[in-house]
Amino acid sequence: MKPPIGRDTKLCMSLSGRPGNAGSRLHNRLYELLELDYIYKSFSTTDLPAAIGGVRALGIRGCAISMPFKEAVIPLIDRMEPSARAIESVNTIVNDDGVLIGHNTDYIAARTVLAQRGVDPATPFLLRGSGGMARAVVAALRDSGFTDGTVVARNEEAGRRLAEEYGYRWRADLPGQGAPLLINVTPLGMEGPDSAALAFPEAMIDACAVAFDVVALPPETPFLKAARARGKTVISGAEVIVLQAIEQFVLYTGIRPSAADMREAVLAAHGPATADALALSAG
Repeated sequence: MKPPIGRDTKLCMSLSGRPGNAGSRLHNRLYELLELDYIYKSFSTTDLPAAIGGVRALGIRGCAISMPFKEAVIPLIDRMEPSARAIESVNTIVNDDGVLIGHNTDYIAARTVLAQRGVDPATPFLLRGSGGMARAVVAALRDSGFTDGTVVARNEEAGRRLAEEYGYRWRADLPGQGAPLLINVTPLGMEGPDSAALAFPEAMIDACAVAFDVVALPPETPFLKAARARGKTVISGAEVIVLQAIEQFVLYTGIRPSAADMREAVLAAHGPATADALALSAG
């Protein structure tokens, strides 16, 4: 049984411009399953320095960092681990006796899922997008040994800067020919006005070997559905969002949950559609 909340209970938290419930549900379900004396709560703030000062002063064990705080938090912590330095962005703070250490588990998750699927670093890729998550994926590709890639982004300043920083090509629009590895890091296919949009044309999906979409809602986007129907290797945003949260949990607790416990936590946090999508991808 999970211990009752008391003076020895460790608090973990998240800071976001628009807090949600999924992270709290996932972490708290794992605490219950593993009978850990932890509790997790999401917050927002209009005073980031004061909030991070509170993490340090109150001994809060861990703090997830979401937009718009991932870069602004860097001057407020003591050091960054390689995962955060690789992209100059922090999405996780671990408090070790008052020393605040920054990590980026988005980057870790992207590297992990590429390795788990056995995607050959010699595979040329085409990545669509230039935002913060695109930076995490591009850095993960570079550090995993991928050398042949193109970043497609309509925003020339952001797209060219991202591509050149990590040693890849940039172009403003999709080329006539695709690549064996297609990666979507845009809102195309996300729940909302772009939910029916294909991130890449069907001809490119026909010709690719691996389809990777960072969109997590829905867990199976039109792009991934089309790729799966064609027998392609599929990597979903649901996998990335779960992997990055599990890596946060491990950093905070030092414990890696079993596959069965992870599924229980995913069910509590995201529901059966995401859990089923993860099972389908793992299979």
